[in-house]
Amino acid sequence: MVVGLAGGTDAKFAGSPYPSLDGKGKPLGEHGGNPHQPIVNGLVDAETLWSCTTCRACVEECPMMIEHVDAIVDMRRHLTLEKGATPNKGAEVLDNLIATDNPGGFAPGGRMNWAADLNLTLLSEKKTVDVLFWVGDGAFDMRNQRTLRAFVKVLKAAGVDFAVLGLEERDSGDVARRLGDEATFQTLARRNIQTLSRYSVQRIVTCDPHSFHVLKNEYGAFGGDYQVQHHSTFMAELVRSGALNLSQHKGASVTYHDPCYLGRYNGEYEAPREVLRALGIEIREMQRSGFRSRCCGGGGGAPITDIPGRQRIPDMRMDDIRETAAELVAVGCPQCTAMLEGVVEPRPLIKDIAELVADALIEEVIPSTPAPAKREPAEVH
Repeated sequence: MVVGLAGGTDAKFAGSPYPSLDGKGKPLGEHGGNPHQPIVNGLVDAETLWSCTTCRACVEECPMMIEHVDAIVDMRRHLTLEKGATPNKGAEVLDNLIATDNPGGFAPGGRMNWAADLNLTLLSEKKTVDVLFWVGDGAFDMRNQRTLRAFVKVLKAAGVDFAVLGLEERDSGDVARRLGDEATFQTLARRNIQTLSRYSVQRIVTCDPHSFHVLKNEYGAFGGDYQVQHHSTFMAELVRSGALNLSQHKGASVTYHDPCYLGRYNGEYEAPREVLRALGIEIREMQRSGFRSRCCGGGGGAPITDIPGRQRIPDMRMDDIRETAAELVAVGCPQCTAMLEGVVEPRPLIKDIAELVADALIEEVIPSTPAPAKREPAEVH
């Protein structure tokens, strides 16, 4: 974005590598000459805005602590709400959110199909519960359903008092806000807050860092103040309390990919690693990990706007992974799972942390009661 602005702003201060973007020998730092020139498609190309994954790596690295991502989302809002210029599948996704409360346009009645055989408690039946499991739109994705089922297995093994919203749950609004549709985001947020106001929950736990961030940090502006946890943080608590009987991980070497919305947005780097260590896993850290972790490319609606580049971001991240020679990648985000599994094989296996924990659970074997000995009938003389 800084390079995109260099033609009309103080490029020398921004450190632009381009001494003359207009080919006219304009000195570094000289204004473009038209103070009324629009920012979008004037100073910044629209494709620059739509290619952003909102990962905040630029914010993390910026020595001036500039909040680039907030500015990008603001400019997207102008394009979406005033110009109706959301590229590629953006408009379709936003229409789906309005019509079906999910970005994929799936029938809302199918939101609980993934759990048809799990006998889950609905919050509407119980009213008060310790943990509300916020399922998210991964409920409609066959790959992510495996993660959801694994986490339910963990919750049940730990004896957690939990419930789900079922058909009352809607999209959190994350995608709408990142794509600049503030109106749809606020509509979804207010409806979810209204639904939650009817119940009493101690905390909300979700496997999706994007939903986690929105519920924890963005619903408060509309009166929705909740204690929200990512499932890795909650599982770390279960491990520390001894609520889970776990075996040690055997086999594949493991590296861990930090989700941007869990790490850079919310500062949670340790809990996922604590859970992996509890499984006996020695993590092969990538060179770019923690707060400098490379994005998977799945945030900010980037897969929806689908702006082409010289190299796909998940391919770049997979190069980081291959350098560790790990055979398995532990993740904690449905977007990260989808993006990394979309890389052409051969590549390491991708598993959510919940799947690894579920695989390591030692199920208690209830001893069977021996059947009473069969008595032979007495002989009658």
